[in-house]
Amino acid sequence: MSAIEIQDHLQQLNAERALALIEGLGEDSAYMTDLDGEIAATRSAYVGAAITEIASLRAELSGPQVG
Repeated sequence: MSAIEIQDHLQQLNAERALALIEGLGEDSAYMTDLDGEIAATRSAYVGAAITEIASLRAELSGPQVG
């Protein structure tokens, strides 16, 4: 999954969290804990994917390194 796809999923999760709070589900600690955990895991995956994509692009632009 690309960084863009993960970022989109992260935005959807944040929107779900906002809607849950609006709808009064903030009191459901099990649901909110699960959702917050998924947001944290997705955020970590996004950062990892973005760093990997940046590093890959830099390597591609630099070309082969001659020792």
